[in-house]
Amino acid sequence: MELMEDVVIVGAGIAGLATAVALKRVGVRALVLEKSKGLRSTGTALTLTPNAWLALDALGVSHKLIPLYTPSIKGYVTNVSTGEVQEVLYPRQGIRTLHRKVLLEALAEELAADSIRFSSRLAAIQSLEQGGDASMAVVHLEDGTTIKSKVLIGCDGVHSVVARWLGLAELVHSGRSAGTLLVFSQSRPPWGIIFGKLSKGNVTVAGDAMHPMTPDLGNGGGASLEDAVVLGRHIGNSIINNGGLIVPGDMAKAIDDYVKERRWRAAMLVTASYLSGRMQQGDKWWIKFLRDRAFYKYFFSWLARLAVVYDCGKLPNISSGEPDHSSKKD
Repeated sequence: MELMEDVVIVGAGIAGLATAVALKRVGVRALVLEKSKGLRSTGTALTLTPNAWLALDALGVSHKLIPLYTPSIKGYVTNVSTGEVQEVLYPRQGIRTLHRKVLLEALAEELAADSIRFSSRLAAIQSLEQGGDASMAVVHLEDGTTIKSKVLIGCDGVHSVVARWLGLAELVHSGRSAGTLLVFSQSRPPWGIIFGKLSKGNVTVAGDAMHPMTPDLGNGGGASLEDAVVLGRHIGNSIINNGGLIVPGDMAKAIDDYVKERRWRAAMLVTASYLSGRMQQGDKWWIKFLRDRAFYKYFFSWLARLAVVYDCGKLPNISSGEPDHSSKKD
């Protein structure tokens, strides 16, 4: 069986569903391919910081979630060796911890029922040149289905097939664990993000497929939501500028602009998260000294502000026909 789609998104996690919602808001239908039989419920809880809620505002779904969860304005860190407890202040807007599945369902509810194709495992990707700047991404599924798409977005997590196709390096273990085995980033982290090929023509990645990070700042989900808004804005502006059409050459430029906007932000988040975790779990005497005397009191809040005091911008208003030129705001 052979299908034709405007946009194919691989992965129905936070990044994939949020990107599909963003594209819907700018008038583009995307087909989301998910290898599982239903929405993934792995990971029971998820912390969303102010930057994530601004992204959810732009996506038009925050109103469904805010009433369900009370914000927290501070937390506590306990040294299990000494029993010492330190207070950690969150940004003044507070943070909310919610159920991952509730967020996924809130995003999925915004999409048409046939927008998500479950039990669809990716087997191979190829690029079909069509002359000039035009190219088509061709996705082959394990069940024999072939899907041709004008745009392909890999939101398929830390072991992304799309990222490997682009040539991004394999993951490197962070050297730490937190309940389950954690991975950090590509080799030469975060240089793999800064210098790596995050797009090729009409193919790109978002979420953990672009910037896998340790959970020490609790911003992996928030960064995925930011990706969705920024990618939706650039694709939406391209469509507005071309009279409602997906023009291959201009779409490749829109995707390249998305990568340029997200590259340094993603690299900063990966670095800050790693350094935060290194400081919290390091066992060298000088790390312990800094952690117990200064890190939580001074530096952790500073690192957290770098991550969460951020506005990824808005989506363009398709009905007005005016492109949105907003971008990130610190």
